[in-house]
Amino acid sequence: MNLPPKIEIKLDRPSRAYLPDEELIASFEISGISPADVQAIEASVLWYTEGTGEEDLAMHDFRRLLPIDRNDADLTKRRRFQTRLPRSPLSYQGLIVKIRWAIRVRVFMQQGKEFMEEVPFRLGELEPVVPMAAKARSRKRADDAA
Repeated sequence: MNLPPKIEIKLDRPSRAYLPDEELIASFEISGISPADVQAIEASVLWYTEGTGEEDLAMHDFRRLLPIDRNDADLTKRRRFQTRLPRSPLSYQGLIVKIRWAIRVRVFMQQGKEFMEEVPFRLGELEPVVPMAAKARSRKRADDAA
């Protein structure tokens, strides 16, 4: 039985928090497979929505790597990339919709299989939305304690 490749993605900040217009530096490495089995690798910085209604997805940065692009044809070695993040949309944790940012690496194998790994990060400093009932309970506890 063939095991799936291990796709390791690292961000330059352990907090995974970035501000608009800041530079994001990341790297990725593929292990557990032979370099000859890799047809292509795609690395992207993207955002998508979750929640009710139609879901949106947009790429901010996209790179497709082919073995012919490298002299040694080994796409599994650690590769670094960087991008300047946009001003919007900011990460958002709403009750109805959420906006999530991530770095996604997809590995396309010669035999047609595809594997993917994604590491989320936060763009901006918007606080998560708190439901009104939770705010009211918190306020009542503070009043009762006083």
